[in-house]
Order: sequence, then C-alpha cells, then structure tokens
Amino acid sequence: QAQLVESGGGSVQAGGSLRLSCVGSRNGVLTYGWFRQAPGKEREGVAAIAVRDHSTYYSDIVKGRFKISHDNAKNTVDLQLNSLEPEDTATYYCAASSFLLRNLWSGAGLLSGYFESWGQGTQVTVSS
Repeated sequence: QAQLVESGGGSVQAGGSLRLSCVGSRNGVLTYGWFRQAPGKEREGVAAIAVRDHSTYYSDIVKGRFKISHDNAKNTVDLQLNSLEPEDTATYYCAASSFLLRNLWSGAGLLSGYFESWGQGTQVTVSS
C-alpha cells in the first residue's frame, strides 16, 4: 500500500481557516479523499476528488466551507478549510483509492472501505 503524508494541521479560532496538504501516490490512484475523526465519533468522509477530471464530492456539513484540490504535477491533494467551527475539530486523514469517485459515495457518504491507502493523520483544533 502506498504511504500518504499529510501536513498543515493546527489550532485556529472559530471562523478561521487552515490548509491541509497530502503528498499522494502515483500507484494507480483514481480518487483521493479526506476523512476526519473526532474523539468518540466514527470516521466520516468530508471531501473527495477524481484524479482524471477533478470532479469532486463534499459532505453536506462542509459543503461551501471546504475545498479539495489536486495538483497533477506535484501529486498533492489539498483541503482548504474555511469558516471553521468548533465541531470541525478532529484528526484529518488523507486517503487514496483505485476506484472511480462515482463508485465511492452513497446516501451514507464516502465509502471509506474502498480507500486502500491512508496517511497518519493531522490534527485540526478549532476553539470558540
């Protein structure tokens, strides 16, 4: 499995912004995603992007506030977090999948089980 490396987490006040970055893998990846997990909660997918056409998916709770992007030349996947809320506090994980984006989400959100590679996570803390 490819190893992904995230960076860019930190602490910010409510209403602030952060930018997370992930160095990706070139081993057959079709989709990158960002997930997060807060203490005591299940991991949830927040955004994903298709490598080929850069089509995107966002969960309803972050839509309009977060933006995912992929740089083909650098093979990095960034997540811009704007208008942050205390509820956004979590460890954020970058993940890669060999499946097409259209097959990776349902009414329940992003299907984490189809992402084969994961980073170690980066902490985002938002204070009120």
